[in-house]
Amino acid sequence: MTPTALTVHQKTRVLELAFEDGSQFLLPFELLRVYSPSAEVRGHGQGQEVLQLGKREVGITDMQPVGNYAVKPTFSDGHDTGLYTWDYLYKLGSEQDALWAAYLAKLHAAGFDGDSGRAPGATLAGAPTAAKGCGHHH
Repeated sequence: MTPTALTVHQKTRVLELAFEDGSQFLLPFELLRVYSPSAEVRGHGQGQEVLQLGKREVGITDMQPVGNYAVKPTFSDGHDTGLYTWDYLYKLGSEQDALWAAYLAKLHAAGFDGDSGRAPGATLAGAPTAAKGCGHHH
């Protein structure tokens, strides 16, 4: 499934996608960022995912096509290792509600309320890290 249109909306911070089957999605940058398919977010196996915090204001500064099958966005926080295939973007779009709910549940479980992982009154610097990681950093 190939997108027929892909538009980055900087002001509203959404990626607009239209696919051949007529489906259209608006994917917030925050959702794209916290569900990045990169190893540093996904970890190295089930349960190794790194909870991404405070990404509500994240922007996309660049979007590079990768072959005819994916795009590689550069986010304003410097993250640029996620390859988003058309299939993955379609999945994010079609499962957006469930993914948001799962993300909010993870934030809640980690002690963060709200939609962006920022605890009330907490700065990012003071936020506890939920990342157990696998011993090496990228």
